[in-house]
Amino acid sequence: MRNGKRRRGNKQDTYNRSLHVLARMRRTGASLTAAAREEQIDPRTVRKYLKTEMRRGGKATKADRRKRAMLVPTALGNAPVTVRGSKQASELGKYMSAVSKYLRTGNSEGLERFQGKAIGGHTLITDPDMLSSLAQAGALTLEEIYAVPEATS
Repeated sequence: MRNGKRRRGNKQDTYNRSLHVLARMRRTGASLTAAAREEQIDPRTVRKYLKTEMRRGGKATKADRRKRAMLVPTALGNAPVTVRGSKQASELGKYMSAVSKYLRTGNSEGLERFQGKAIGGHTLITDPDMLSSLAQAGALTLEEIYAVPEATS
């Protein structure tokens, strides 16, 4: 809760925010309560969704094999893929950060470590010209890396 306003969303949004809490706990060493407060979600909800990744005392496990729907940049724009495990999801996050840094500064050194790597069956794009073309065409979305499920009617 922030400023007295409770954030509500669908189950996928709640699940994604729970994953963000888990990532924050692993990255910064924050407690479950502090990380949940930052993500505007109740710690009990995080435990409900991610009980196997939580240890006694509110600590997060080192890694997991949980599936995540994430967006991977491809030659046609971002494609939703299923990523298995926190390590692969973290690698995708680092890649997206390197792409963002390149697009802001023109420095492509961070992209070199991702040369030839693939995530979710898609080879990561490290060619600066292609990344620039995709960004100019508006085909890259770097703000959000978790895929939003399509509404079924």
